[in-house]
Order: sequence, then C-alpha cells, then structure tokens
Amino acid sequence: MTVCVLVQPIAAAGVAALEAAGITVLRAPHPGPDALLPLMAGASAAITRNAGLSAAAIAAAPRLRVIGSHGTGTDRIDLAAAAARGIAVVATPGANARSVAEHALALMLALARAIPAADRAVRAGDFGWRDRHLGVELAGLRLGLLGWGHVAAALAPLARALGMEVRAHSRHADAASLAAAGVRPEPELDALLAGADILSLHARPGDRPLIDAARLARMRPGAFLVNTARGALVDEAALAAALARGALAGAALDVFTLEPPPADSPLMAAPNLILTPHVGGSTAAAMDRTARAVAERVIAALAGG
Repeated sequence: MTVCVLVQPIAAAGVAALEAAGITVLRAPHPGPDALLPLMAGASAAITRNAGLSAAAIAAAPRLRVIGSHGTGTDRIDLAAAAARGIAVVATPGANARSVAEHALALMLALARAIPAADRAVRAGDFGWRDRHLGVELAGLRLGLLGWGHVAAALAPLARALGMEVRAHSRHADAASLAAAGVRPEPELDALLAGADILSLHARPGDRPLIDAARLARMRPGAFLVNTARGALVDEAALAAALARGALAGAALDVFTLEPPPADSPLMAAPNLILTPHVGGSTAAAMDRTARAVAERVIAALAGG
C-alpha cells in the first residue's frame, strides 16, 4: 500500500488525484509531532504547507520517497535530512502566484488609504477621522520589486494598470521578460531601496535578513514595505523600530520569521503595521490549483518520473 500523509489539509481536488492514482491518504489532525510522527511510519510520501517537515518526521518515515511542498517554498522542510536519504522534494512554483500578487496589491491599497485605521475610527464613532487623514494615490508612485519570480511577474501588470512605475532588482531576471512586462531593471539594491515609494519583497531568503536596519534606513521617508514572500527576508525587530520612529510610513506583512508570531514579538506593538496570517495564496482558485499541482508532482515522483 502506498501512503501519502497530509501534514496540513489540501483542497479536495488534490486528495482526489492522489486517490485516483491508488494512493492511500492519511490526514494529520494537526502538524505537531504527537499527531504527525505516528502517521509517518508507513508513509511513502508527505505533503506539507507552511508547517514544513522536520528531521524527526523524516526519520520516523523509513519508506519515505518524496516530500511535496504545497507552494513555492521549501525552507521549512529539513532539506539536509531529505537529501541524506535521497528523498525527492517537489514544490509548486507559480500555482498560487496570481492570488499572492492580488494580496500584495490589496496590502498596498490598505496601507495607502489606511483602511484598517479608517475602519477602527468608524467603529469608535470617530467619523471626523476623515478630516484628519489624507490617503495616498498609487498612481504615479514607484513600486520597487525585490526579486523577480512568478508573484512579482503577476504583480507588475496590476501595479502598472493603476498607473505605477515599476522597477525590479534581481540577479536572475531575464531582461526580455522585464521589458515585456514594462518593468525597468534596477541593478543596484540600494538604488531600488532609495527610490521606491513602495517596496514589495519577492526574493528568496538567505542566512541573514535581506532587509535589516541598514537597508531600512536607506528607504525614503514615507515609503511603504510589503512582504508576501518569506518572513526571513525581514529583520522584524529592526522593522518595528523603524516604524516606531516614523522612518517608514507603514508596512504590511503576510509572512513571519516564526509562524504564528509570538505574542511578545515587537511587531505586535508597532504602529502603522498591517498583519495577515500567511493568507496570500489562500483563495479557492489558488488552493485548488496548488493541491492539484503538488499531487501531480508527488504521483510523478513515486512513479519514478
């Protein structure tokens, strides 16, 4: 019997594809080790989302042949443990890109028009808030894209349709694809930071946060920062400090270094900060596409394809 353990739920379309291929699907009630490890004993495959898969879970699965990431990132999977066993790791880059791009745009609009603050004001009976606050039009602003992948490529035309100028900094971007999207390449990261009215992150994380205190200081006063990519890209304490002293007009995060972020995170008290619980790809359409895609890749890996 071929068994696939779902560390976290996926859409029914993905489950149906696995079962149609003759794979028995076991669902972990939650991704904690007490629920997950007993299920891994007979698993040939595992599919995870933002919970990743630990070395302990991999070690508990002597038959494990493939790990599927329901999304682009694999940074929460213990890749060294998987490689040591020759276990394939597959992902679904691009499957949820449109939904993440739309969420990034929604966060930009929410920041520019202070929508959360406006909502709180009305609920508190402070209709005069409108006379004390002026919003920001996105038209004419410069959007800086740090990284150029599926999400950035989906976001760029949405921003340009609103009249924004779009520039991108990426070591891997194809000049032709940037030109076709109407995006100007920005070879120097410092220039991107200094010139962007809104900085949107779409890069892969490294050993240290790309956006640390020094790079936050290079952003222009009044700029906004949006991160729908990876929490590890941002030094969260440095961002909270920059917001507290008014060095940025605001920021919006859909991803965090630790998920969920701890109650004592400096982000919780930071002003002009919008937080969403890693929902950029959580639309019905994206969940269906991603579930189908990860199931297909897992099935192919089990078949030796």
